[in-house]
Amino acid sequence: MISTYTAKYSKIPTGYMGQLVEWPEVVTEGATLEECREYLRDALREMIAAYRQEGKEIPVGGALLEQVAVEE
Repeated sequence: MISTYTAKYSKIPTGYMGQLVEWPEVVTEGATLEECREYLRDALREMIAAYRQEGKEIPVGGALLEQVAVEE
C-alpha cells in the first residue's frame, strides 16, 4: 500500500528542514534539498514502523496545500 503525505521544506542556515504537514512529528534536516527529502522518507518509514509496533493509529496523508495571494 502506498500512502502520500505532504512535505514542507524550509531553508535554514545549515541546509533544509523538512516536515510533514499531516504528521508534524516527522521532521528532519539535510545539507541539500535532495538529502532532506531522503531523510524525510526515512523518518516517515521509521515513524510508521514505531506506530505500528505500539498499536497507534497512523495519521492519514493527502492534505491539500495552496498559495493564498493578498494585496498589501
